[in-house]
Amino acid sequence: MPKFSNQVVWITGASSGIGEATAYRFAREGARLIVTALEADLLEQVVARCQSLGAPDAVALPFDLSQLDGLPALAEQAWQAFGRIDIFYNNAGISQRGTTVETDMKVIHKVMDIDFYAPVILTKAVLPRMIAQGGGQLAVTTSIAGCFGFPMRCAYSSAKHALYGFFETVQAENYKDNIRVTIVCPGRVRTNISLHALEKDGRQHGKMDAGQAGGITPERAARKIVNAIYRRRREVLVGSKELVMAYIKRFFPGLCATLARKIKAM
Repeated sequence: MPKFSNQVVWITGASSGIGEATAYRFAREGARLIVTALEADLLEQVVARCQSLGAPDAVALPFDLSQLDGLPALAEQAWQAFGRIDIFYNNAGISQRGTTVETDMKVIHKVMDIDFYAPVILTKAVLPRMIAQGGGQLAVTTSIAGCFGFPMRCAYSSAKHALYGFFETVQAENYKDNIRVTIVCPGRVRTNISLHALEKDGRQHGKMDAGQAGGITPERAARKIVNAIYRRRREVLVGSKELVMAYIKRFFPGLCATLARKIKAM
């Protein structure tokens, strides 16, 4: 039997990269899918592929997650699509390239809105209903930059650190209600995140960083992520040798601080 047969899974940031790859993996495992992203045309292509892979009633809900006022209504639409949500994967995000001194506050606000406040608002809308239905699972994409301060990522690293605090709190408060949380911590995955990252003045970075280009494929990441969600793991690190920094931070924080200062962030 497929691992997620008839379970309703909502994924944000599903038009490319990790979100797209996990949608296909869930579709193969029998899930009923709701996919959200900014790009409606790309999202329709994802839905068509999901339908061909085993999710015939997949639903597209395109939305700009930076429009925070509209998020409660988006969550209502997602819930009404199938009358329940069993797994909610907050994956959407945007990165940043700029020093703390130079980065405009409008950039910091936008990154925090998309990467932190949007998942918080959507989770707060979905969580009470999950509890009322007898339980469910939340997953969220953070980053290795959420484990330690990362040069040129003041807003991005802050948002990803904040996600850890929020979702660990949700887990602690609602474990008794059969709510489980899986925190997904990617290192380098070969996605378009650096292409769409915001420069210090808000312009798009517009190029693939060398580290990103050398990362693991989204498909490889998706296999690990979906397996972790199936096993209801608390946290999963996704990437390659760069993940050693997460362990150095945990056990040797002083050494991690020294190494972070030497990272070539672009």
